Amino acid sequence: MNVLVDTNVVVSALIRGGLPGRVIEELVAHDDWFWIVTDQIEREYRDVLARPRFRISSEIQNGIGTLIETITIRVKPITPPPFTRDRKDEIFIGAALASEADFLITGDKDLLDIQRLLSTQIVSPAQFAELFGIRGN
Repeated sequence: MNVLVDTNVVVSALIRGGLPGRVIEELVAHDDWFWIVTDQIEREYRDVLARPRFRISSEIQNGIGTLIETITIRVKPITPPPFTRDRKDEIFIGAALASEADFLITGDKDLLDIQRLLSTQIVSPAQFAELFGIRGN
């Protein structure tokens, strides 16, 4: 199963843990679940995690960077049709289309309002957890 994880879920997992953290843990633990990224998505993860307001230590940033380099599947995105609500979301739409992702996990209302993008279901961490029986800490 191909899964994209929006940056807001990665940040929530690192800062708050809870259900977003459990979803990431389960994604990493399943050999048949593939975390999809593009170069641009990985850059966004790193840039956002480095923002001072999140107070994420450099050790944790380096650890998540190493994890992403090690376990993710990198795809070359396609150029999506314009996504007028928030152009920053286009990197995830392009990756979803290129990888034929099964899920895009996000907390972004603009993306959640779409609900489905061709073969990709767009779900919140809670919806993904419910679908796969993942329980929070």
